[in-house]
Amino acid sequence: MTWTIAPEPYDCPAAAALWRAYYTEVSDRWYLLHEGHRTDPAELERQIAATTGADLAPPGGRLLVGRYDGRPAGSAGVRLLDADTAELTRVFVLPQARGRGGAALLVAAAEEAARALGARRIVLDTRGDLVEARALYARLGYTETGPHNTDRYAEHWFRKELAGVSRTG
Repeated sequence: MTWTIAPEPYDCPAAAALWRAYYTEVSDRWYLLHEGHRTDPAELERQIAATTGADLAPPGGRLLVGRYDGRPAGSAGVRLLDADTAELTRVFVLPQARGRGGAALLVAAAEEAARALGARRIVLDTRGDLVEARALYARLGYTETGPHNTDRYAEHWFRKELAGVSRTG
């Protein structure tokens, strides 16, 4: 069984299902940690609908879907923040596909997509309770930095310089 990773529209059925799974997991995890209950279903639906992922569409972004054994199993997105900086977002692997190298492959594919967009660096944010994500980013050469945004849930910010970016013009 192998991974294949390719860009797909942010609103295709596979991307929508992965976004729902991702958002449900991270939202429930936050609510369970801080308030002792899962996300209210109505709030979950509002937030999923409000965060469409349109910023991950060309020309300034890309959404990558990872398929494991031919089935959608993970995602990663990049979007340009400025001419030199891309943001990595929506890095997620379904629980049943974890431990098979997909997250590192998705991040590498997202870095390549960021290079193709002309980015010289890539940044991201994550939460303190997402210790697995922080360990992954550190293992992949990301260094923790100061904030690059004011996202309410961001507690850790990372950055990586992208080698091999060339510009023409």
